[in-house]
Amino acid sequence: MNSALDSWQFWAILSATFAALTAIFAKVGIENINSDFATLIRTVVILLVLGAIIAATGQFQPLGEISSKTYLFLVLSGLATGASWLCYFRALKLGNAAQVAPIDKLSVVLVAVFGVIFLGERLGTANWLGVALIAAGAVLVAYKA
Repeated sequence: MNSALDSWQFWAILSATFAALTAIFAKVGIENINSDFATLIRTVVILLVLGAIIAATGQFQPLGEISSKTYLFLVLSGLATGASWLCYFRALKLGNAAQVAPIDKLSVVLVAVFGVIFLGERLGTANWLGVALIAAGAVLVAYKA
């Protein structure tokens, strides 16, 4: 029998929970600071925590054993993450968390579309309906009446 720790669903729910807390904590945290500088502070905290986790669990890997393709795509992912964080914090500085976060979560829709286009993934009719509902829901939650 698999434990919850071996379940992608468990980790995805934790990810969503922490992402929600990120929006709330960040909205309060950026109240009196430049959003780009706030992103830098957040990034330093992430680096320190991840460094401690890797050191404590012995997960370090020799850098020479990593392929150039892996480096390329991890660097591209890091650049995309940094751009996303900068934009997200700027949006939080200017808007309400309850409106910014749902629009940010349109990334779910974009991942589905990009996965089909670039990774050759296949989605069925029910999957596409879900993608459309996520898009519609994000827009409706973000809509300010």
